Amino acid sequence: MTARLRNESGQAVLMTVLFLAVLIGVAAMSVDVGSWYRQQRQAQATADAAALAGAQALPADPTQAQVLAAQYAASNGGGVLPTGGITLRSDFEPNDTVVVKVSKDVPSFFANLFAIDHATVTATAAARAGVPNQVDGVAPIVVNKLHPLLSGPGCPCFNVPTTLPLGKDGAPGAFGLVDLNGGSNGNGDLATWIDTGYDGFLGLGDYQSNPGAQFNSNGVQSALSDRLGTELLFPVYDTLSGGGANAEYDVIGWVGFHLTSFDAQGNSGDLSGWFTKVIWNGLQSSTNQHLPDFGVYSVELVN
Repeated sequence: MTARLRNESGQAVLMTVLFLAVLIGVAAMSVDVGSWYRQQRQAQATADAAALAGAQALPADPTQAQVLAAQYAASNGGGVLPTGGITLRSDFEPNDTVVVKVSKDVPSFFANLFAIDHATVTATAAARAGVPNQVDGVAPIVVNKLHPLLSGPGCPCFNVPTTLPLGKDGAPGAFGLVDLNGGSNGNGDLATWIDTGYDGFLGLGDYQSNPGAQFNSNGVQSALSDRLGTELLFPVYDTLSGGGANAEYDVIGWVGFHLTSFDAQGNSGDLSGWFTKVIWNGLQSSTNQHLPDFGVYSVELVN
């Protein structure tokens, strides 16, 4: 009898069964947790996209911003908007940021064994519309900040037909064209920058004038023709100093211009169209720099 009581055979089988049960439970839970994580990522993608969509209307139309965010979230199936799921926030300007919160109930599978029948995942995103301090796709034609539709009473004024003069800007050798890459360039560069915009982000500050009037070149003429009926992004300057190859424009902002026609020959000419508000590919500062607002905004996700 004593020998039988001391016999430990069979305990290994019991421990193995217990270990397997725990292992299967952990594996089953990992399947559910993985599913919940994937659904949370989907909800986050929906919140991000809905916030970016809503911010397109800010800061001018907060109501439309909420409508756009709600429509995008609903059409992309990444979750539901709880009550108060879309709010507005004022970071740098009143109502310049839209905040979207998405929630989603995810059913459990193996976790039901532990009385967990579902999990609720949430995601929050905020997107801000603001004046960028760097922009991509700039065209090399400058606009004086003193243009009546930029600095006149109640302006900037948009969608009002106007003309932009091309020609000498008050400094010898300055013809309203800027050197965007900081080096020598010819008609080909200017034509490309007009046709497709400068490839890269440019900040505010001093830019050298492109000496000489190059409006007669076939490339520049063709590029301007290609852009008829479209929006271009022009640098706005406040001062022009120096002359010739040393002339510099102090760029303080950016403005969108809808081009309808042009007459650019030799040393002079003009562009016809109107200033327009645009959402442009740009980078905002992390702090409020109180940049001049000429109607150009960029949209990006923020904390």
